[in-house]
Amino acid sequence: MNFSKKVSSMQFSPIRRFNPIAIAAEESGKKVYHLNIGQPDVETPPCFMEAIRDFDAKVIAYAESGGLTILQDAVIDYFKNYNVDLERKNIIVTTGGSEALNMTFLTLLDEGDEILLPEPFYTNYHTFATAAGGVVVPITTKGEEGYHYAKKEQIEACITPRTKAICCITPGNPTGCVLTLDEMKLIAEVAIEHDLFIVADEVYREFVYDGGEAHSFFEVEGIEDRLVVIDSVSKRYSACGARIGFCISKCEKFMEGIMKIAQGRLCTSTVDQVGAAALFRLPTSYYDEVKAEYCARRDVVYEELQKIPGFDSPKPRGAFYLTCKLPVDDVEELLMFLLQEFEDNGETVMYAPAAGFYGTPGLGKDEIRIAYVLKQEDMRRAVELLRLGIEAYNNR
Repeated sequence: MNFSKKVSSMQFSPIRRFNPIAIAAEESGKKVYHLNIGQPDVETPPCFMEAIRDFDAKVIAYAESGGLTILQDAVIDYFKNYNVDLERKNIIVTTGGSEALNMTFLTLLDEGDEILLPEPFYTNYHTFATAAGGVVVPITTKGEEGYHYAKKEQIEACITPRTKAICCITPGNPTGCVLTLDEMKLIAEVAIEHDLFIVADEVYREFVYDGGEAHSFFEVEGIEDRLVVIDSVSKRYSACGARIGFCISKCEKFMEGIMKIAQGRLCTSTVDQVGAAALFRLPTSYYDEVKAEYCARRDVVYEELQKIPGFDSPKPRGAFYLTCKLPVDDVEELLMFLLQEFEDNGETVMYAPAAGFYGTPGLGKDEIRIAYVLKQEDMRRAVELLRLGIEAYNNR
């Protein structure tokens, strides 16, 4: 019996693939510091559960396929902070940002259509694009250049007659690269010139450090007919398990198309939407506090990583990820060593190997992605364990 060529061409997530080995390590008595997955330990704002407890409907009914109006209206008010005017018809609530991406690619792509995606990129883009019949065409970026890719000649070199969209994750997962407003405008110019859609993944929008400003592609004029913004409550509000995301666009034909898929899957969790609406009503001071905490975690991680001889990475400017080179030939082998053979006072660490974040074969074998999502003292200890583990691995 054969299975689909689509699923056969997909890979397992480098973020989750090693979880069974980590579970075995924990069952053997080790403490494992999980730097592989973007699951923050920051407390979810209490207003989420308070709103759910106050939800007094006698029946938990289907929501509209586009989402509850109380949530859509909260999102509309949130975007006013960026001088962006939206209407309910511009917003479809999805089961996390993941479903928003999946539905977006199903709406945009025919079999063999291509999307441009700066690499390294969030690994599940490959899964979602492949499921829609699309092909990921990587724009290769380099750490020594800060992983920047907003260069017209570099983008245009990847465009073919099958190119349908350029995808931008900003602030970036897994690199922490942040597009400036001028860079967004350059990408918009390329998209207009070559008649491409822009899929802008902005789920880490507020997490911009070192005096940088948070921006949205919605601030760029003249691209309303080709812009799709992906958003989510998972990272901004440390509510990953709520599974509430958004597909937002002013392109009427696109929204008509994606609504067909949204109606086919019925709706997103009614109760979680009630909680999410409360999150979007938080004061702006909340974002300042959370951003400051992640920035401090970044600084701790970068300080400790610099103690590893051969470490190489630019300091990330946003999100809560860092991609770096390590002084080993194969970081997957190192990870297996850390989980199965190494420990220091009963503790070890895990990360996500970076090869799975690349579309170009062979890249990333000596690179890892670290999610700095644990409190500062835990991040410091985790990177110390990484340094000690590398020393033990290289001295075998």
